[in-house]
Amino acid sequence: MATTPKRQAAVRIIRDLARYWALLGGLIILGVVAVNVYSVAQIMLFDRPFPGVYEIVQVGTAVGMFMFLPYCQVSGANVTADIFTAGMGRRAIVALAGLGALCAVAFAAILLWRMSFGLIDQMTYRETTAIYQFPLWYAFLPILVSLALLALAGVANLIQASCGIIPEEAESA
Repeated sequence: MATTPKRQAAVRIIRDLARYWALLGGLIILGVVAVNVYSVAQIMLFDRPFPGVYEIVQVGTAVGMFMFLPYCQVSGANVTADIFTAGMGRRAIVALAGLGALCAVAFAAILLWRMSFGLIDQMTYRETTAIYQFPLWYAFLPILVSLALLALAGVANLIQASCGIIPEEAESA
């Protein structure tokens, strides 16, 4: 089944958004690593740790990891058990890719729904980190964007599966 140019363009846009979002997540993780290195150097050289390193690592790692999820989905980089599909035909593999994409959409939708309530609670109760008094709800914003993008990535994979394309092949398609 051929896809329309509009659908192809939408899939391409979602793939690009997921890629750039993951790169931004990589920069956040790089910042977390830099803070850790700086803290260890402070301890080694001056016997003084960098204050609040734990809360920076905790928030930064959570945000960064969520930012990788859409790209993992849209590019087919999630963990798979190829040993089960090695003997299957092409149609079965595409069908399983579509089923996986459908599960990703459902998973993302449920998490987006529930974590939006978490955002509301964090904003209502104004919970902050211990040292920097950083409002925790700030971290929910990029996480919710990541989950929405994960759902879109799953939709992109569904569109591709309907055309007989699995995510791993989409770059060349």
